[in-house]
Amino acid sequence: MSSSRLSAHIGYLYGEFPLIERVNAARRAGFSAVEHPNPMAIPAREMRARLEEQGMAFAQMAAATGDGARGEKGLAALPGREADFRDALARSLDYAEAIGCPLVHPMAGVAEGDAARAADTYRANLRHAVEQCRGRPVRILVEAISEAAVPGYFMSRLEQAVAMADEIAPDEILLLADTFHAAANGTDLLAFIGAQAPRIGHVHIADHPGRHEPGTGNLAFEPVLRALLAAGYGRAIGFEYIPTAATDATLSWMAAWKDLLNA
Repeated sequence: MSSSRLSAHIGYLYGEFPLIERVNAARRAGFSAVEHPNPMAIPAREMRARLEEQGMAFAQMAAATGDGARGEKGLAALPGREADFRDALARSLDYAEAIGCPLVHPMAGVAEGDAARAADTYRANLRHAVEQCRGRPVRILVEAISEAAVPGYFMSRLEQAVAMADEIAPDEILLLADTFHAAANGTDLLAFIGAQAPRIGHVHIADHPGRHEPGTGNLAFEPVLRALLAAGYGRAIGFEYIPTAATDATLSWMAAWKDLLNA
């Protein structure tokens, strides 16, 4: 695995800069990819030009995130919002293809009311998302977001994500492994990597507790990196943490990570 696949989540990192300038800031720091759940405030042509200018990739983005002003965290599991989901998904897939982003995560959201109905809605929407990706250079990514981060989030555990992918399209849906969410849920991430490595499409790094940069909590990251390396993981590793200071002041971990990844 090359350290060139270290990705800065610019929804969390470099918040001191305007969104498009975060691409440059990440490049200067030594990242070679960025990611953001909803980058579409920047026109696709401008984003692609900036990525190419900086020699950066765009690792992953979300789809159908909902109305943040209303506290929505996604639409995929919300009954009655199917049309909104499909419209938003179509826009996200077009944007992802235009900027060369290979992975799109349809966010499930916080579904209130009948859990069975929410599950049926999510299945139908995820199936539609997979179908819409066929023939495109984009794949669907599913992330389990812990209750610690988003109380009530429909897809909150990795085992749920595996089961849903198995049911709908096991060869077409990729999974996101997040160190913070796994720790918050008590999930054995090393066992998950060993069992599911070929299906892991992206990795998120944040320490636990606190969800800050590596070294601020209790997580041992070297075993995770070694497990990924042993499994032949070659996709991006995204840093999705809440910086405890200006982002560049929180990157003391980077040199050691690059050494290990390039060893």
